[in-house]
Formats: sequence, C-alpha cells, structure tokens
Amino acid sequence: MVLVITLLLAGAVLLLAETVLPGLVAGVLGVLCLIGGVMMGYQEFGVATGNWILLGTLVGLLIGFVLWVTYFPTSRFGRLYTSSGVVGDIGTERPELVGQPGMAHTALRPAGVAIIGGHRVDVVAEGAMIERGDAVQVIAVEGLRVVVRKT
Repeated sequence: MVLVITLLLAGAVLLLAETVLPGLVAGVLGVLCLIGGVMMGYQEFGVATGNWILLGTLVGLLIGFVLWVTYFPTSRFGRLYTSSGVVGDIGTERPELVGQPGMAHTALRPAGVAIIGGHRVDVVAEGAMIERGDAVQVIAVEGLRVVVRKT
C-alpha cells in the first residue's frame, strides 16, 4: 500500500516539476511512476481495486491539468515563464502620416528620404522621379512603405 501511494505521489510531483524543468526527463519519470503505481495497485489489491486506483489516477491527472491550465499562467510563478510581449510587431504602421505634407530631402528615384512633420522618413515616390526640395504629400502607408506624390 505504501509503495503504491509513494509511486503515485512521486509521479504527480515529477509531472508538476516538468512544467519548469527542461528536457522531459522529469515528465517521463513521472509518467513511469504513475504507471508503476497503478500496476502495483493491480498486483497488490486485485482487479477491482486496481481499476479504482486507475480511475482515481486519471481523474486526478485531469483535475490537475485543468487547475494547472487555469491558474499557472496567471500565477506569480507562472508569469516568470510566460512572455507578455507581442511577437513580430515592429511598429512600422504609421497611419498618422497619410495626408501629411513634406519635402523631398533626397531625389526620389523612386525611393529616397523626405522630411515629413520635421522627421526624416524613408519614402517611395508614386510615379516618376521627384527632385530634391520638391513638395510631396503622403498618399499611403503600406507596412514599411510610405508612398508620396509630388504636389
């Protein structure tokens, strides 16, 4: 009886430790301990009690998993392991530039630099080449591209 309970508790603790330990070693050992505990329950107590031990182990795993998914990510300990930053957002969308007037700082053939709102902005001319010093207006922002038109 003591060996069955010890194996089941050790399996549960090792599965819980797997959430913070790399390498899957603790998780594999935890699953093996749970399987060993259930098998020892069948061997020591017979089929009827072994079935109850198996059912209890599966229900315990299900409840533990639901509690872990519900509470671990928002816990103080869980926040150490989760990223809250946005992946892939480089902040290139600048819709506030649309309609803004500016001046070509370099010749736009078709790409170059314009001064828009007092800031240097990499731009692309909509049509033909725009000479340095010509007045431009932003007509579109498409990701990294700021498209301007000569005014």
